[in-house]
Amino acid sequence: MQIALLTYSTKPRGSVVHTLELATALHHAGHSVSVFALDKDNKGFGRSLPCTYHPIPANPAPSDIDRLIQQRIQEFIKGLSTHLQTQTYDIFHAQDCISANALAELRQQGFLQSFVRTVHHIEAYNSPYLRSCQDRSIYEPDLCLCVSDYWQQQLFMSYQIAAPKVTNGVNRDRFTSVKSPRDTVIKQQLGITGAPIFLTVGGIEPRKNTLQLAKAFAQARTSLPNTQLVIAGGATLFDYQAYRDEFFVLLKHLKLTVGESILLPGVLADDDLSSLYRSADTFIFPSVKEGWGLVVLEAIASGLPTIVSHQAPFTEFLTPEQTLFVQPDDPTAIAQAMLASLQPGVAKSLQQHSQSLLETYSWSASAALHLQHYQTLLRP
Repeated sequence: MQIALLTYSTKPRGSVVHTLELATALHHAGHSVSVFALDKDNKGFGRSLPCTYHPIPANPAPSDIDRLIQQRIQEFIKGLSTHLQTQTYDIFHAQDCISANALAELRQQGFLQSFVRTVHHIEAYNSPYLRSCQDRSIYEPDLCLCVSDYWQQQLFMSYQIAAPKVTNGVNRDRFTSVKSPRDTVIKQQLGITGAPIFLTVGGIEPRKNTLQLAKAFAQARTSLPNTQLVIAGGATLFDYQAYRDEFFVLLKHLKLTVGESILLPGVLADDDLSSLYRSADTFIFPSVKEGWGLVVLEAIASGLPTIVSHQAPFTEFLTPEQTLFVQPDDPTAIAQAMLASLQPGVAKSLQQHSQSLLETYSWSASAALHLQHYQTLLRP
């Protein structure tokens, strides 16, 4: 098949990583894959791909979120329509609202006949424009896919759309517990000097529950004065400045200092992120809304005990023997789990029981499921 996969960014968020790993697995399965992505800085994904990459230029955008999304959709339409004048594909697959809206418009213009969209999660937008964009991105595709039972159910309840579930995976060549000389370099570069090290990936934003995590860390720190919390990642379309401001005010109140007890390295290159996982003692992810939680599986593949919110979708693929579940709105419970995860017996048990997940969730298995669903669109 000639397959076009579309994603809204080159920065490593869940759906972007899903796109790249799926593209690689489909390529290794013998298909011709092209990845299209909005590229703001013309730097690409920061990794080499075995398939073709087509950057879509993304210009500086206004701070108003409605206008920003509108501009990004138009940039996708412009870039793709130019490319599709000389190239066609059997499958067009959008991984997000922006690229799905672009494909819906391009289909109206006659550039394509059908397209697929993966709904990783559904947002509760206040803006009428954003709600209409999300609705169109879900109603218009010929096929919607989901990555979890929870969002599969939510999609049916909210839109009456029965979306088949496709799995996520983990790249075990990238994420491993085997130490690398790069690990020491990363620790030095990021200022990781304390012990133990707690790590989360996703940045400072409401759905990552960063405020409650900071409160929990402050409590854990009373027993662990030399500990550090690393909050990596954070690239996003949305401006969470008010939440970030609240976070930094809270840090002062909790007597937590950025650059000392709290480290904020931002978005990291692929190899550096792998090393960062191996530099930590526990991965903590008390998120209140996730499509699935790829970073949890990456942490497990890196040999870490994990702490996650006791809610879907985490409860779909993790058991109490494989992770420590916590109530995301209870900082004291989170802090207690942080301390428990450091106990040698607990950590070893979690690591041993969670390793079986790595056999279950592979990108090759995910690609095989996608191909089955693609075939349904190609049949007369």
